[in-house]
Amino acid sequence: MSEIPHLLVHEEADNVGVVVVEGLKAGTDMLCCITHDNSTFRLTSKADVPIGHKVALKDLKAGDTAMKYGEDIGKIIADIGKGEHVHTHNCKTKRW
Repeated sequence: MSEIPHLLVHEEADNVGVVVVEGLKAGTDMLCCITHDNSTFRLTSKADVPIGHKVALKDLKAGDTAMKYGEDIGKIIADIGKGEHVHTHNCKTKRW
């Protein structure tokens, strides 16, 4: 039986991925899948992250652009370390 991914990334250029399992805990060695080409990589979760929420794939600095689906989805407003939770406390839409 093959291992089920913890995190999905849509495009290789994305810098955030989406948690696709319930109950992801800090310290989990996540299997991450890039859906564009089905390649995989490993990343350690630095926080408990709810299903559907995002995780930083690399260190992000305030002012950086969050990329998901190969698209700009918002502005990073506080530094985020690789493997940390990305949500409304550190990422905001650029729409308003």
